[in-house]
Amino acid sequence: MSTIHDEIVPVVDFGGQTAQLICRRVREAGVFSLLVTPRMSAAELARLKPRGIILSGGPKSVYEPGAPTMDPGILDLGVPVLGVCYGMQLACQLLGSRVVPGESREFGRANLAITDRKDLLFATIPDRTTVWMSHGDQVSEVSGIGIEPIALTSTCPVAAMRITTGGRRIYGVQFHPEVTHTPHGSDLIRNFVHEICGCRGTWKMSDFADQTAAQIRSAVGDGHVICGLSGGVDSAVTAALVHKAIGSQLTCVFVDTGLLRNAERDLVEQTFRDHFHIDLRVVDASEQFLSDLAGITDPQEKRRRIGHRFIDVFKQAARSIPGASFLAQGTLYPDVIESGHGHAGESANIKLHHNVGGLPADLGFQLVEPLRELFKDEVRKLGEVLGLPDALIWRHPFPGPGLAVRVLGEVTRAKLDILRECDEILLEEIVAASLYRSTSQVFAVLLPVQSVGVMGDGRTYDSVVAIRAVETQDFMSADWCRLPYDVLGRVSSRIINEVRGVNRVVYDISSKPPATIEWE
Repeated sequence: MSTIHDEIVPVVDFGGQTAQLICRRVREAGVFSLLVTPRMSAAELARLKPRGIILSGGPKSVYEPGAPTMDPGILDLGVPVLGVCYGMQLACQLLGSRVVPGESREFGRANLAITDRKDLLFATIPDRTTVWMSHGDQVSEVSGIGIEPIALTSTCPVAAMRITTGGRRIYGVQFHPEVTHTPHGSDLIRNFVHEICGCRGTWKMSDFADQTAAQIRSAVGDGHVICGLSGGVDSAVTAALVHKAIGSQLTCVFVDTGLLRNAERDLVEQTFRDHFHIDLRVVDASEQFLSDLAGITDPQEKRRRIGHRFIDVFKQAARSIPGASFLAQGTLYPDVIESGHGHAGESANIKLHHNVGGLPADLGFQLVEPLRELFKDEVRKLGEVLGLPDALIWRHPFPGPGLAVRVLGEVTRAKLDILRECDEILLEEIVAASLYRSTSQVFAVLLPVQSVGVMGDGRTYDSVVAIRAVETQDFMSADWCRLPYDVLGRVSSRIINEVRGVNRVVYDISSKPPATIEWE
C-alpha cells in the first residue's frame, strides 16, 4: 500500500463502529488519514511514513480469546501513538499492564477531570469537560511500564494516560474523542496531530486534485479510460478529475438500466455533453437489467446481478472504443469500508456495493478509482475545486443499483413506474420548500406490503410508500430529518391522490446506525 500524501496519520481499525470517524476528525485537522488493518506489520506500516498512529476502539475485550491484536513493534516505530478505548487498553496490555473488568462500567456521558495541565494532548481544553464513554474494562496496573495517568472520571482513574519512557510517546484515552458527544474531542485530536505529531495540517483538496491527476496520468500513460456516468456527484467528479488528468483519452458511458428516476437519461446527456464537452456514449440496456431481476427479492443478489450486467455492458461498449483498457469508477471510502474491501480487515461487511465487491473476476479492465480515499462531503469539495456547477455538486446521492434497491422485493416495470412518480412528487415538494440543500438525501421507497384504504367510499387494497430523509456529513452515520409536518402532509396528499396504486404514505424516522440509509 502506498499513498500520495506528505503527512499521514493512519488509524489501526480494531472493529469499532466509529473508527472511520477518527479518520474524519484527523482530515478535518488538515492531515490525511485512512483505516489500516491490525494485521499489518510494523514494517509495512512504517513504509507509509506515518507522522503518528491512532489505535481505534473495538467491540471486544483485549483479554478475550480471539480478540484482535497487532504487531507490538508498532509501538516502537518512533512516532507518537494515540490509543482510543480498546486501542489504549491494547497498547497497555502489549507493554505488560493488566486490563480487567472495571468495578463500574461507563456508557454515555461522563465528567472528565484533567490532572496534568501541562500535557499537550489537553492544550486549550478546560480542566473539566464532558466526554463520551463506552467501556466495561479498565487498565488496572500503571507501575512498571511508565504509565502516567493524566485525566480521570469518578469511576475510571486512568481515563487518559501517557507513556514517555524508553523513547516512546504513547498516549491513551478511555473515552471517544471522535464522536460529537465529546465536545472537545476534535480539539484533542487536533492537539495530537499538530502539537504532538508535529503535522503542519496542510492537506488541501486542491493538492489532492493535482496529486491524484498526476497519479492517473502516470498509471494510464497513453491508454484510454472509460468512465461510467450515472448523473450523480460521485461519477461527475470522477469524470471531471480523470478529464483533468488525461483529456481526450477519456470516454464516458451512460448505461440506461431502466432503474433510473424520471428524465434521468435526458439530464445526463444534456449535462455532460454540454458541460464536459467529452465523448459520451449512451447504451440502453433496460430490458436486459429487468430480465436479470425477474423473480429476485434478495437485495444482495439484486446488487450482484446488476453489477455483473453493468460490467458486461461496459465490455460491449469498450469494443467500439479503441485502446480502452481502464475503467474509472466513483467508488468512495464509505463504499470500501462497508463492503469489507478496505485495508481495515476488522470492519464488518454491511452491504455489497456494485462497484466494489460485485465485480466479476474476468473484468478485463484495470480500475481507476480516484475517489476511493474520500468521504462524500470531501467529494463535493473536490467538485468545487474542479469547477463543477452547484447543480451537480449538491445533487443528492443515487445508489448505483438505482431504484432496484428502493423497490423492496421483486422489481417489475409497473412497480418502478409507481416509485418514479412518488419520487418525483417528493423531490418537487422538497425543492419548493427550500429544503433540498439542508437535507443530505431524500427519496421514496416502495414497500412489499399492501394496506386497506378508503377512496370515494370504496375499499382499496393498495401499496405503501415510505419516505426517507436524512442529514449527514459523511454518510457513515446519519440522522433522520425533522421535516415540517405541512411539507410531509403535502407530499402524502399528492402521492395518494396523484399516483394510482398507492393508498398509504409512512415516514422513516430511523437513524444510521442502527439502520442504513438505503432500505436494501
